[in-house]
Amino acid sequence: MKRSSKGLLVVVVLGCVALAGLGYWTRVQLQPVSASGEAVIVEVERGHGASEISQQLEAAGLVRNARALQIYLVYSGLGKGLKAGYYELSAAMSGIQIAEKLVAGKTGSKRVTVPEGLRLDEIAERVADSGLVNAAEFMAAATPAALAGQVSFALPRGSVEGYLLPETYEFRLDAGAETIVRRMAGELDKQFATPNAEAIEASGLSLHEIITLASLVEREAKVAVDRAKIAGVLTNRLTIGMKLQCDATVQYALAEHKSRLTFEDLKVDSPYNTYLHKGLPPGPIAAPGIASLQAALEPAETDALFYVARADGSHVFTRTYEEHKAAIRQIRGE
Repeated sequence: MKRSSKGLLVVVVLGCVALAGLGYWTRVQLQPVSASGEAVIVEVERGHGASEISQQLEAAGLVRNARALQIYLVYSGLGKGLKAGYYELSAAMSGIQIAEKLVAGKTGSKRVTVPEGLRLDEIAERVADSGLVNAAEFMAAATPAALAGQVSFALPRGSVEGYLLPETYEFRLDAGAETIVRRMAGELDKQFATPNAEAIEASGLSLHEIITLASLVEREAKVAVDRAKIAGVLTNRLTIGMKLQCDATVQYALAEHKSRLTFEDLKVDSPYNTYLHKGLPPGPIAAPGIASLQAALEPAETDALFYVARADGSHVFTRTYEEHKAAIRQIRGE
């Protein structure tokens, strides 16, 4: 009986030593792969368990040993709570930190800043730079059909140019192109169209016309104080039937930015060329921000019909063509 007890004790002791050794090995293997590492996006697919996920993480160079992570997930009970999704992970994270993130469902996100005044294709490139979706996917989703029923206002036919609000956005890594486009159009609705619905109706302009006018202001104004004044000049010209002669519309018609337009450029055959056609262009030429939208909705009261830019981006506003020419000569130092 004594020998049997001693044998059992030996077995128990050896078992404890083995478990302790396994525990120590597991802790070592769960240490970060490196002291530093760039964040990478990992998709954990629905239905994958501890074994498959552990192997995936090892293959991605995010954990030292898949078997060690699997043992930890099983014995800690965390393996049953792993959630599918897109995660931003790093080799500088320990296996335990990664496991806790996957259990908490803390899917990664990307912050995307869309500056004011970009064309739709430029917005697509800016979003694509974040790695969320490619530009082609974005453009395919940026259509009136995709936004139908998602906003409170009527959408134009053909293009949603100007209808995606420039802003800094936070998107989940699993956000698709339609989700991104709908969010941006939704912000235009929430921040401008809905709060200003009565003022827009009273303005005598449609929302489409206001966004179009605002896009011209956005592209023409370089300093904030000039926005409402430029809107006032353009509104004055619309009122008396004078051509807007807005350089930014020619730039849009040319589909390229030129530091200085030539007289030949001003002859480009396009409905967006406001040197040739009276009134507003058919639609926005860029995405205006809230400040330009408000300027278009509430233009400054002015008798000016002309403006010209100084070297610092600010503008000189004048009433007559003679005053305008004099302002140009003064700016040029003639």
